[in-house]
Amino acid sequence: MNDADPTQRRRVLTAVSATVLAAGMASLREALAQGKKEPGMYHMQGAVLVNGKPVRRGQIIKPGDAVQTGAKSFAIFVVGNDAFLMRSSAKVETAGSGGFADVLRLVSGSLLSVYSPGIRRIETPTATIGIRGTGIYMQADAKRTYVCTCYGTVEVAPAGMPQMTEVISTTHHEEPRYIYAGSSMPVDKMMPKAPVINHSDAELTLLESLVGRQPPFAGKGYAPY
Repeated sequence: MNDADPTQRRRVLTAVSATVLAAGMASLREALAQGKKEPGMYHMQGAVLVNGKPVRRGQIIKPGDAVQTGAKSFAIFVVGNDAFLMRSSAKVETAGSGGFADVLRLVSGSLLSVYSPGIRRIETPTATIGIRGTGIYMQADAKRTYVCTCYGTVEVAPAGMPQMTEVISTTHHEEPRYIYAGSSMPVDKMMPKAPVINHSDAELTLLESLVGRQPPFAGKGYAPY
């Protein structure tokens, strides 16, 4: 596939996101009708564990908790004023104080998340990402992290290499990147540009609605991903 072809990219996005969207449209309609949701597990499908135990709908996800999804599973939850969508076979570890998760570690798999204003840090096996209120999609494994700053401003760097920090500001998915582990690529190829993959504007709209917001691209005339 030609990564520069937006039509083909959107076809891939439609196919990849179909499972989540099909299962989540009723939730989307409910969220839009009812407005902001209380923190907790909002929607899940399949095997979803918190600290190794099956989660229940409405369960509070606290800083320090680890959330994990099995194959063909996903989870949508709210922590403080931030909202998250974990796809299948993913693991996220959280840390922080009060009701906010100031630090998240995406150990593996995929995570779409939207954040209220405030300092947060996301870590993956190959990247460190500093955010201050944004929407972001990530896929992580031991060798490479995919990061799409859907909107907002982030600081990204390969893990353990703060001297390579790059500030990225976007309004609608303009600067996706791959971030490689320090020993796997030449320095000048450690954060190459990437296509937009595996997440959609409808999913971002769903997450923002759960915390009483709209994504900043809403109503601006952008062709939807």
